Amino acid sequence: MGEDRRAIGVFDSGIGGLTAMRELAALLPHEDIVYFGDTGRVPYGTRSRETIVKYARQDARFLCSFHLKLLLIACGTASYAALDTLQEELPIPVYGVVEGASRRAVELTRTGRVAVLATPATISGHVFGKCLKNLSPDVTVMEKACPLFVPIVENGRFQPEDPIVRILTEEYLAPVREAGVDTIILGCTHYPLLSEAISRCVPGAALISSGAEAAKMVAASLRNSALAAPQTHDGKRRYFVSDSVEQFRQNAGMYLCHPLDGDVEWVDIEKYE
Repeated sequence: MGEDRRAIGVFDSGIGGLTAMRELAALLPHEDIVYFGDTGRVPYGTRSRETIVKYARQDARFLCSFHLKLLLIACGTASYAALDTLQEELPIPVYGVVEGASRRAVELTRTGRVAVLATPATISGHVFGKCLKNLSPDVTVMEKACPLFVPIVENGRFQPEDPIVRILTEEYLAPVREAGVDTIILGCTHYPLLSEAISRCVPGAALISSGAEAAKMVAASLRNSALAAPQTHDGKRRYFVSDSVEQFRQNAGMYLCHPLDGDVEWVDIEKYE
């Protein structure tokens, strides 16, 4: 990716942000996209806000070395903790995953009962709840922390028949089902891989992928701006991780729904203080 072509940067605490990457690549095939998964420090969702902000700054500094025109925080936890900070500090547009998913939930709900599934850090900040209430004051929001969803998904455990998946989804989602929720925001970009298991636990509820909705928002913004790449350009994809390249290669296809379409490289993210 030469300096004459500005890229979109995407980062997540691990591999879950590829759910947003997949949507971005489909909507914007002409754009260069650089993805960083902080697989060496996943999960972010159990850490302090100060630590999450530190990690997000390092992730952003690394990606900005690729002459970015836009940055997407494809991580619910980092969106909660660091979106405002990065928007203030960076000279480019920075998007998170909260607003798009919240808007979609307000559009879809029939009963006004919306649940948010996310990491403990995201839930503690009530960022989705606040956004939903701002959009629709009458909506009833149920926020549910699901601390073990990220570790099991990062380890390839997401099939609904998996006994661990069954136990965790029932434990986390029984209160959601009993509350009569009709719309569920998957407030972490790892969670879409658990969609089938979640749907079995809460039949009939609409599931909203926060990463996919954020990608749609980014795509709409780019289409209406001078930053959009020429339609003749063949968009390139690059992937970077802070832990095992091989493990990322093996698991990425599950999130992208196709074989990995670019190079994967390891980066020492701690250097980007």
